[in-house]
Amino acid sequence: MTGRLRAPTGRYGGRSAEERQAERRARFLGAALQLFGDRPGFRATTVSALSEAAQLSTRQFYEEFRTLEDVLAALHLQVNGWAEQAVRDALADAAPLPLDERVAALFRAYAGSVAADPRRIRITFVEIIGVSPRLEEQRLARRAHWVDLVCAEAAAAAARGEAAPRDYRIAATAFIGSVNGLLHDWSAGWVDASLDEVVDELVRQLLAILRPRDWNPGPR
Repeated sequence: MTGRLRAPTGRYGGRSAEERQAERRARFLGAALQLFGDRPGFRATTVSALSEAAQLSTRQFYEEFRTLEDVLAALHLQVNGWAEQAVRDALADAAPLPLDERVAALFRAYAGSVAADPRRIRITFVEIIGVSPRLEEQRLARRAHWVDLVCAEAAAAAARGEAAPRDYRIAATAFIGSVNGLLHDWSAGWVDASLDEVVDELVRQLLAILRPRDWNPGPR
């Protein structure tokens, strides 16, 4: 299949073509979350199996996507988008709070979104790995986006005198790697801890980066 088929146009059943397309796409992504994020996994899923799980036809699949890799790419972005929205909402609500409480709110929101469904963790940290150069580029781009978010929050905290003034790029990159690794290992059962304990550890790590022992904040 070299490209997507053309989807029907016009209104049907009181709904526009755009509304029907959005519904089909949502059903395919919901089915992909189940099959890619649980069993059998992305590599063992076929177009027929995904279409059957979505209760749609293979023709409708090719009206929305070219390949299963396109579905995985869209699902990966969707899961990341849910987590980012949760974090941004939490940061907006926590804006007037002290730094340690804001950091805790950030990670509770992120972990709460990603860990709300084990399948989201699998999509984010397992199924996306090693599929293709295109998806690896997307994965690294999303990771860089999270690094940018941490750097922006750290710079804002430093400007308020709550954190040490420095270039946080390397530290933020290392920290995001820790977040990904710890949440993956926790979800796989390799870390004997509650999610709250995992979040508390991540909060301690980030606060130690923002406020190193040799930092003297001076008078506020």
